[in-house]
Amino acid sequence: MQNTLNDQNPGAAPSFRELVAVFARIGALSFGGPAGQIGMMHKTLVEERRWLSEERFLHALNYCMLLPGPEAQQLATYIGWLLFGVRGGIVSGLLFVLPGLAIILGLSAAYVLYQDATWLAGLFFGLKAAVLAIVVEAVIRLGRRTLKTTFLRCVAAAAFVALFFFSLPFPLVVFAAGLAGYLMTRAGGQQTQDGVAKGDGPPGAKTPDVARTIATLVFWILVWQSPVLALWAFGAPESLSSLFAFFSKMALVTFGGAYAVLAYVAQVAVADYGWLKPGEMLDGLALAETTPGPLVLVLSFVGFLVGFREASGLGPVTGGIIGGLLVAWATFVPSFVFIFAGAPLIERLRGNALLSGALSAITAAVVGVILNLAIWFGLHVLFREVRHVDLFALAGFGLSVPVWSSLDPIALVLFAASSVMLFVLKLGMVPVLAISAAAGFLAQIVLIQ
Repeated sequence: MQNTLNDQNPGAAPSFRELVAVFARIGALSFGGPAGQIGMMHKTLVEERRWLSEERFLHALNYCMLLPGPEAQQLATYIGWLLFGVRGGIVSGLLFVLPGLAIILGLSAAYVLYQDATWLAGLFFGLKAAVLAIVVEAVIRLGRRTLKTTFLRCVAAAAFVALFFFSLPFPLVVFAAGLAGYLMTRAGGQQTQDGVAKGDGPPGAKTPDVARTIATLVFWILVWQSPVLALWAFGAPESLSSLFAFFSKMALVTFGGAYAVLAYVAQVAVADYGWLKPGEMLDGLALAETTPGPLVLVLSFVGFLVGFREASGLGPVTGGIIGGLLVAWATFVPSFVFIFAGAPLIERLRGNALLSGALSAITAAVVGVILNLAIWFGLHVLFREVRHVDLFALAGFGLSVPVWSSLDPIALVLFAASSVMLFVLKLGMVPVLAISAAAGFLAQIVLIQ
């Protein structure tokens, strides 16, 4: 059964096979963190394939931005659920993660066996420059289509300033934007959005009620925690049980993505549990930044090291793989809990004026969030060294500043070339990524020689 969620292009409904193929490709090419991944899904699903309207995509994104955990994977799950129900959500959510998970486990094995990951920098050098161009394009496109009023433009600007200059907590910024939109709509002031488009729900979807929602929530929580029973039944080492318990708790508080929890995880893993040596978390982050998929896959690197070193009786590599998979399960399965239990309620409230006002303001804040992520990502792609400057220490006011002498001219050229291919030549995303990756790899070979 096909399902269309684009009122402007009702003939664009995909088959289930097409959904699988497209999300397999997105999962394999989703470099650049949440900004790049959201931009890639928008370009593929809204612009190129036209499976969803702009309004449906942003409605789903707004909800995912309010949740703990990897918002890009949650968005992929939500879109799959919209198109093909639970089976679509499971497939799209898994395909978004599995390619990167397989790669990070392989790289983690290479890291612990050979203790050298520097060769990876050249392999993905060009991809980062191309992804930066895709992120810039996403910010411009979303800004033009969503910031239609002065109020929304002010919300986007305020969100950017709060994140980039003051480093305020991500959930605080999003909730503040939603509250502002709610109050503006309630007061009958300036309209925050032209209206919410009507559309079909997912195939076979039933009107949500309290009993159904609770049953869905309980079922997926049991699925999420099922490894506990497996670990007990097979007499797994205590280190693996502690690992799964710790990251299950982390999955419920990881607002704002990977960078919101990496410092805490590094501290606990090094100081409290002794799982990692100082500096190894940075090595894991470098691996995760060069692979597709959510950046929180770096947590599977931690799991691999714990299993490799402490899962006695399983063999180092086997223990490492099990540890990495346990962390991935604890981290990503909650996304299915949040979507399958919460999305039906969110869809039912699409026509609610007050909710629409709040979510449209969150959309504007998301533009500021993605702009902040784009600048952060751009600084680290184009410059070898970036430092944080505190302007008013007591007020917490500061910003990231590049060391201009560390500008990477090759990265700059690749970014400029990728931008020309996207904005001027109008090439597709895959050709741009392929050309930039090949050029970057060749450039690294020349430099090494």
